[in-house]
Parts: sequence; C-alpha cells; structure tokens
Amino acid sequence: MIDPTVAIDRLRAAFGGPDRHRTLHAKGRFYAGTFTATPEAAALGRAGHLTGDPVPVVVRWSNAGGDADVPDKVPDIRGMAVKFRLPDGTETDLLGQTSRRFPTDSPEEFVAMTEASRHQATFPLFLLRHPRMVPAIVDGLRSKAVSSPRSFTERTYYPIHAYGWRDAEGRRSWVRYSFVPQPAATLDQAFGGPDRLFEEMAARLAQGPVRFDVRLQVAGAGDDPHHATSVWKHARDLLGGTLEVTEELPDQDPLVFDPARVVDGIELSDDPILRFRPAAYSESISRRT
Repeated sequence: MIDPTVAIDRLRAAFGGPDRHRTLHAKGRFYAGTFTATPEAAALGRAGHLTGDPVPVVVRWSNAGGDADVPDKVPDIRGMAVKFRLPDGTETDLLGQTSRRFPTDSPEEFVAMTEASRHQATFPLFLLRHPRMVPAIVDGLRSKAVSSPRSFTERTYYPIHAYGWRDAEGRRSWVRYSFVPQPAATLDQAFGGPDRLFEEMAARLAQGPVRFDVRLQVAGAGDDPHHATSVWKHARDLLGGTLEVTEELPDQDPLVFDPARVVDGIELSDDPILRFRPAAYSESISRRT
C-alpha cells in the first residue's frame, strides 16, 4: 500500500496547492446546525447521537479539488462533511460527496486516478489501463456527480463507507448513508461570482434553516460492507434523521473531519480506503498547522 506521505506529496503536486490548505476539498466553509435521529434509527443503533434528541453538528460544504482559489462555476465533485458532537463530549464524522459510487478500493489507484484526472485529454487512456474503474466513472457522469450547481442544496451527498451499527442488545447492522436535500425555495437573487455557492448559501440561510434528510441503507444478505466499490442489491432504505443547518461559522481550521472517527455503538469496516484515510489526514494536517 502507498505510504501516506507519498500519497499527500503526489496529491499536492497534482493541484499545486500551498501547504496552508487541505490537500483535497481545499475550498470550503463551515456551518452550524443540529441532527435529530428518527425512532427507526434509535432502534437500529445505540450511539449517543441516535437517541432522538437534537445534537449539535458542524457542516463543511466544499469543492473537491486541491485548489482553494478555483471559481465555484468550475465543474467539480462537491463535498458535505458532518461532525456530530455527542452529549458525552465525543465526536463522530461522516464525509459525503456527490459521487454515489467510488471507483477503487486501492489508495494507490485513487492517487493515480486523481493525478490522471488533471489531464482530461489523456484521462481516457488511464481508464483503458484501469477498466474496473469505468462503471463508477460512468455512473458519476450519468448522475452529474461532477457538475456546476447553483447551490449546495441541489445535490445529494454520499458518504462512501459502510459502518456497523450496534443496537441496545449488541446486534450489528451494516449501514450506508446519504444526505438528501429537502425541497427548498428558489432564491430570487442570482449569484455569479467566484464564490457563488457560498454566497448563495449565505442568502439562503438568511431566510431560514437548510435541511437535509439522512437516509440509511441497511445491508441485506450478500451486501459487502468492506469495500467502497461494492454495490448493495439487497439493502432496505429508511429515514435516519434530519440535519438542520442554521448559520455560517467563522473559519474552523484546523478542524479535521475523519471518517474513521467513531463512537460507542458505531464500528469500522475493513474497507481499505477507510482504513488508509486517518494516516493520510494526519500527514496532511501536519503540513497546514
């Protein structure tokens, strides 16, 4: 497996971003809100943020690339990271993106794909050499995962990893998430500047909270929770709760959203991408603090 230091070196070189920024998802802003779980989620998991009482969250919407100065109109994957702050002082994080399928289970291949994607003319040649990535890339094109939205509220965000939920009796269910925007009014004002997505969010929050449904996929027989690339064919879907975002926060850096940060009642899978991310994040943050 690729060394995390080498991975960060190569990703930073691909975008040419300065060390003071995040390696990926360099451009983003922070927001405050709450999460309230449904009774169905509370029955499925004993974790402290699933009781049904509102818990505070920090949300970060972002553009996926490593260039913090890129204009928002440039087509890109968008990110929505959520940090849940539990009553006992512990925290757990989910990192969503607009691509609902991940193309590889290899950190080395992900780095190579990111490098290759910076050169659109030759990217098809990379895919010819890595045909297993093609179905996820095609799905992303069909679902417009890489796009130029007018609002962060236009898109659904998919944390790519599965997590084991333990209920009060210790029974485990494997769960995947999605953050689905609730219907919202169209703003009268148009935003066309380089930070148009964040300006639009500021105007939207001035009118009231922004809400997302947290949908859960609960794995069925034969569904593989240990690979980000797996497609679940037997999962059942349920509403897990509501995220309500109320205001923008000042810059919270060096706040880290780590998808491997879990709490009692939530377990990690053996997903190699998930297991690689904490070391890569530690290397990245060491360069911007």
